[in-house]
Amino acid sequence: MTDHEYLDRAEALLASVEACCDRINESTDADVDNQRVGGMVTLTFDDRSQIVINMQKPLHEMWLAARGGAYHYRWDGQCWRDTKGTGEFFAELSRHASLQAGRQLAFSS
Repeated sequence: MTDHEYLDRAEALLASVEACCDRINESTDADVDNQRVGGMVTLTFDDRSQIVINMQKPLHEMWLAARGGAYHYRWDGQCWRDTKGTGEFFAELSRHASLQAGRQLAFSS
């Protein structure tokens, strides 16, 4: 993947996360605050816990840090997959966000 392709895909991922937060906040009584600074989005939940998603440009990866751990994702040609093989980015984000919010939350691309 070229640097340009990586940046396009990474930006699309971050935009999808932001759009999902907007949808969740509009359609449920969950309050997931999202703040973007450059290549990083921070999600803050009611209990003040956070999930941080950020670009790692030199590695062409996306990193996700949640209460449950830290994960690295790389584009496999179809989706962002954990480099240790534990799952797809949006499925894992949904799982971690649901745990931290105390309710089922769904994120998708």
